[in-house]
Amino acid sequence: MRFRFCGDLDCPDWVLAEISTLAKISSVKMKLLCAQVLKDLLGEGIDYDKVAKLTADAKFETGDIKASVAVLSFIFSSAAKHDVDSESLSSELQQLGLPKEHTTGLCKSYEDKHTALQDRLRETSLRLGRLDAVSWRVDYTLSSSELREVNEPMIQLKLQAQGALPGSTETTVVSVSADKFRVLLAELKQAQTMMNALQ
Repeated sequence: MRFRFCGDLDCPDWVLAEISTLAKISSVKMKLLCAQVLKDLLGEGIDYDKVAKLTADAKFETGDIKASVAVLSFIFSSAAKHDVDSESLSSELQQLGLPKEHTTGLCKSYEDKHTALQDRLRETSLRLGRLDAVSWRVDYTLSSSELREVNEPMIQLKLQAQGALPGSTETTVVSVSADKFRVLLAELKQAQTMMNALQ
């Protein structure tokens, strides 16, 4: 069977297995657990002590807690990615065996954070480090003992981008001739025009 929140594909087997684990906790604690998972997905972090307390009644082991957080993260992010409305999500989760009380709490939490979650996913998906600063200078050598003809300016571009680690920066320095710089500038303008046309 195909499910919209899975991108019109079959539901992964591990999700099916963990839905029965989620059914062991009360619907009130399910809603509180959903709030913690959504906080994590929105970049605010998750309070694992709180999650452990919420799942203590059901006698969840560490593996069960991690699996529950993982399956809720998958459900929320996948549903937001495929723009599934809360009613459809509720129906599909009930078909997979999650009790109605649990799906009601889950879908209410999802509906409240749907737009924020989509914005966050859009912001963080397929992104390279952002460009922080660009500086340039033109070097024009008047004479040199190593070169015969030196009447050509060289453009030096210095690009600073965010690094892979938070707070780190990567600096790239590129030297190009005037002709190559003109080609680069023309191609960047063309790319900007194409991107503006898409908006």
